[in-house]
Amino acid sequence: MASADVEFRCFVGGLAWATTDSSLHEAFSAYGDILESKIINDRETGRSRGFGFVTFRDEKSMRDAIEGMNGQNLDGRNITVNEAQSRGSGGGGGGGYGGRREGGYSRDGGYGGDGGSRYSRSGASDGGSWRN
Repeated sequence: MASADVEFRCFVGGLAWATTDSSLHEAFSAYGDILESKIINDRETGRSRGFGFVTFRDEKSMRDAIEGMNGQNLDGRNITVNEAQSRGSGGGGGGGYGGRREGGYSRDGGYGGDGGSRYSRSGASDGGSWRN
């Protein structure tokens, strides 16, 4: 990973609905230069999802902010602050109907297909029935 790709981003959870991008920026600005502060909003309602991210210019600022702000009160809520996990390549995902193709019903296998479904016949000691 090239050094230009490194981001010093904090995850900030437990935010009040009233917290804005600018109030988040203001609360964390004491710890160093902030490149971005962003509250994550619900796509459908536009309302805050109760978490956000603050991206710092350098690692020391990020570490100081994590130590200084984790568990502190912001807009009436005690917030959780830790180092954000990288999203990796390919962006978001999950949800919807895409992705997994296991499970469901098949004529020859019944319910399941991944061996871990609660309706799967594998691993049962009662003869394979999921009913008692």
